[in-house]
Amino acid sequence: MLTLLGARTTAVFSARGRHFRLGWTLLAAVGLALSGCMPAAVPLASADPANPAARVAPVGYRSTIAPYTSLRPATPAPWRERNDSVAPQPKQHP
Repeated sequence: MLTLLGARTTAVFSARGRHFRLGWTLLAAVGLALSGCMPAAVPLASADPANPAARVAPVGYRSTIAPYTSLRPATPAPWRERNDSVAPQPKQHP
């Protein structure tokens, strides 16, 4: 990817000459060399995970379904009265 970027930039700015192309090639080579020296994973915490005496945060429990209340079995409501109570009222003609 870095090589492709260097090739595209070199094609666009070809008026600058060989010095510009050499700089991108050198930058790509240094980037690849340094990427091999990076550790595979960077630890996020300062404590060593292999140390059994390391202090850790306490573990707490919080239920994900705590506000849930069961609604079954429920007795059926009289649907005809409930439906009539929300239905639009018929218009009265004078």
